[in-house]
Amino acid sequence: MKTVRVLIVDDHRLFRSGVRAELGPSIQVIGEAEDVESAVTAIGELQPDVVLLDVHMPGGGGQEVLRRVLGSGSQVRFLALSVSDAAEDVIGVIRGGARGYVTKTISGAELTDAIIRVSEGDAVFSPRLAGFVLDAFASTEAPPIDPELDSLTQREREVLRLIARGYAYKEIAKELFISVKTVETHVSSVLRKLQLSNRHELSRWATARRLV
Repeated sequence: MKTVRVLIVDDHRLFRSGVRAELGPSIQVIGEAEDVESAVTAIGELQPDVVLLDVHMPGGGGQEVLRRVLGSGSQVRFLALSVSDAAEDVIGVIRGGARGYVTKTISGAELTDAIIRVSEGDAVFSPRLAGFVLDAFASTEAPPIDPELDSLTQREREVLRLIARGYAYKEIAKELFISVKTVETHVSSVLRKLQLSNRHELSRWATARRLV
């Protein structure tokens, strides 16, 4: 079986190490990167078969990596791997040129299979995400502009979505690989930007916009 050469792009070192340990013998991890600049440089130097790409990270996120690499004419294939299962994130990176999108709940065996399939030219999605992509590309209408939602950073949206799902701060911290203090900071920022008073109001706000 052909060995697939992979570059892991994620801003959490422990997560990158965990992915390395979980991948099957048919996958050769040839390098790692932790932000947009190091990812673009590493892709250019190493020319991997597949880039395992996080969506949210310093320097502009996965979409910026896609824009810079694929915009230069590179034929490298990308598989997005993210904690986020938000429709806007999925659609954004697929429109940017990624061949697939899976969430970080995926098993090592499933991720190995997804990488191999992407290297062979297939499009791969976690089951519930495929509908987002089909709906997005079947529609010719642009999504409505929501100034309040647009005022939030991608990380703030992730925290908001998990708050709305009933996650405790400790659970959010574990899910997003950040500290509880950082979660509290993001929640305070969201409350301020949306002019809301507590997490219950945040939940109602997110539910009304179908962010849950």
